[in-house]
Amino acid sequence: MSTFGSKRIVVGAHYGLRDWMAQRATALLMALFTVVLLAQLLMPGELGYDRWAGIFSQQWMKVVTFALIISLAYHAWVGMRDIWMDYVQPVGIRLALHLFTLVWLVACAGWAVQVLWRL
Repeated sequence: MSTFGSKRIVVGAHYGLRDWMAQRATALLMALFTVVLLAQLLMPGELGYDRWAGIFSQQWMKVVTFALIISLAYHAWVGMRDIWMDYVQPVGIRLALHLFTLVWLVACAGWAVQVLWRL
């Protein structure tokens, strides 16, 4: 019996490329958001709560910020998941870390959206 060739089962093919592309896409979105936010902050005028709230009171900025929150959570999830998969060998501990990370990121994203909706 041969252990190579067409009968070989390859598990997880192309998952690494998809995750790599997701990391780059979310990083690009976060970089663009940073540029937009800096452009808003560098406009003339006093920088205080009123101006900060004014920036985020615009509907387009809320939509972009919501997309950023989701992108940041997904970006962090992919990175942490890969770290846990690469460096934590016991399956039970790895599963617990995955679960903790997922719950933590969902909670942080939920909190960030709640803060955004208050503005």
